[in-house]
Amino acid sequence: MATSVASGSGQLRFKDTIYKGHSCRQAYSVHNIAVTKCMQKELSWSNGFSKGVRINKINDFHPQRRQDYKQQHCVGIKSCLRDGYNKYFDFAVIGSGVAGLRYALEVAKHGTVAVITKAEPHESNTQYAQGGVSAVLCPSDSVESHMQDTIVAGAHLCDEETVRVVCTEGPDRIRELIAMGASFDHGEDGNLHLAREGGHSHHRIVHAADMTGREIERALLEAVKKDHNIFMFEHHFALDLLTSQDGSETVCHGVDTLNTETQEVVRFMSKVTLLASGGAGHIYPSTTNPPVATGDGIAMAHRADAVISNMEFVQFHPTALADEGLPIKPKEPRENAFLITEAVRGDGGILYNLSKERFMPTYDQRAELAPRDVVARSIDDQLKKRNEKYVLLDISHKPRDEILTHFPNIARECLQHGLDITRDPIPVVPAAHYMCGGVRAGLQGETDVRGLYVAGEAACTGLHGANRLASNSLLEALVFARRAVSPSVDHMRNSSSRPDRGATRWWARPVPPRSLGGGALSNIVRRTREVRKELQLIMWEYVGIVRSTIRLENAEKRIGELELEWEAYLFQHGWEPTMVGMEACEMRNLFCCAKLVVSSALARHESRGLHYTVDFPQLEESMRLPTVIFPASPVNSSWSSRQLHRQQIL
Repeated sequence: MATSVASGSGQLRFKDTIYKGHSCRQAYSVHNIAVTKCMQKELSWSNGFSKGVRINKINDFHPQRRQDYKQQHCVGIKSCLRDGYNKYFDFAVIGSGVAGLRYALEVAKHGTVAVITKAEPHESNTQYAQGGVSAVLCPSDSVESHMQDTIVAGAHLCDEETVRVVCTEGPDRIRELIAMGASFDHGEDGNLHLAREGGHSHHRIVHAADMTGREIERALLEAVKKDHNIFMFEHHFALDLLTSQDGSETVCHGVDTLNTETQEVVRFMSKVTLLASGGAGHIYPSTTNPPVATGDGIAMAHRADAVISNMEFVQFHPTALADEGLPIKPKEPRENAFLITEAVRGDGGILYNLSKERFMPTYDQRAELAPRDVVARSIDDQLKKRNEKYVLLDISHKPRDEILTHFPNIARECLQHGLDITRDPIPVVPAAHYMCGGVRAGLQGETDVRGLYVAGEAACTGLHGANRLASNSLLEALVFARRAVSPSVDHMRNSSSRPDRGATRWWARPVPPRSLGGGALSNIVRRTREVRKELQLIMWEYVGIVRSTIRLENAEKRIGELELEWEAYLFQHGWEPTMVGMEACEMRNLFCCAKLVVSSALARHESRGLHYTVDFPQLEESMRLPTVIFPASPVNSSWSSRQLHRQQIL
């Protein structure tokens, strides 16, 4: 892996495997991963990929309905799409959030689609998105204004053409959702009620109370259920992409998965694969992301030699519910922090420290409406200076009926723990929330791996720059899912590299650890869970909201040592390089993503957006460029960094 901050301007042509240019910074090295100085072409999201392509719970999804869904969609699979544990589709979609489902509904008009999801179909980051979707739908608003807000929030690291595309196409994507049956809040005048959130200059947030993601997911799943060309495979954990080389190009042919209910490996062969697997919030101990967000797609793409970008920009949401401040504490630790939406501040919520002093105006003239990176750092500073565990977000000065109408989910959750938000302030604390970096994508969702597309949080499109503007995530997912359809269909129809059914023998099949004794496997699972917590604490302690070079270097060293120790433990207890299990494979993905974040953070010698380092506290105009991680030889790399079918035999 080689990491650098891109220099120059111009084109990025993924057909070439060596990137040439004016200069390239020395990359840092993650322990046991090959790192080279890179030569690099001038970079742009907007120009030239290979072959000259222009870059331009849901509440009613009950068990019985899931069973009906399975029966309805599995008719004919045995005869048409299955060969033992191999399945053949035109399109494979990894992930069942807004990006994956929206894409699946479109490409299903042209072929068979497998939607591969790690847990239940509704369990995705989309489901937990509260605030809404930003779009220019008011006559007093404009695309230019939305663009400016996005670029300012992104610390001027956004790709301007990408920003223009998303802000221009966003309103049509909202109208499509409404046509599908998504129900959003309307005002007394009958028009959509548009909220305002931090960083936005206008009211432009389309929402369904404070459960917008849940409503969008419901509508999309209902549409998917009716589409007989879409087949849902729940509880299938994606392990690794199936790739081959065609000259200098890497080609994707599908994905290996683990059925976590039967512990069987299922291979999906597809002509086109879309990564829409979400982010990597669980590299940190506290995150608003659901448990499935372990960076699987980003890690798989990195192992498949896709280019990764801007991983240092991890967004910490300023206001997750601080359980320590609740009158009635939860009986069990949460798997993911409960989000207090940005819209609470947008609706007039005020932040106080525990002495009831309002502090945001002393940090930024926009006060509570500053972008998330500013608010999160301000809260972090207050907590450290005052040695306190949380701050207070107060919306109780607003009319009671208005609060309960706009934030029913938050009000209900807090009331369960003895807190009435119409009377008392909400205890909040920052938590890991969103990866602004990911798999580098062009304007049609294409990656440098032929046949592999990416959308949603797993992608780095250039929209978010160094910090995501509130409610731009669902918008980006909708726009890029739609834009990826046309090139995907063209590739499906015209690709000369499509494998025949015998091609499944090209790759060694991963194996579940059935040969291990129960005691050995239990020990491995126990140790893996311990290591997961250790990694999360390292990331929070050394790669959190405020960073320094020495702390990043300590993180690099400690993560490398922890990974080696964990892998040695596995192999000493009988684990083999091609073995797969849920806990172990999630752990390898967490290690992979954590190292990508540290690598990128060490390469950026400035403070910009979400990456703040005390050693380089100022913006540097010369570094207003994306961080790019190039693949390198897997020789001497760790188990976590190699595809399962490329593992060295011990």
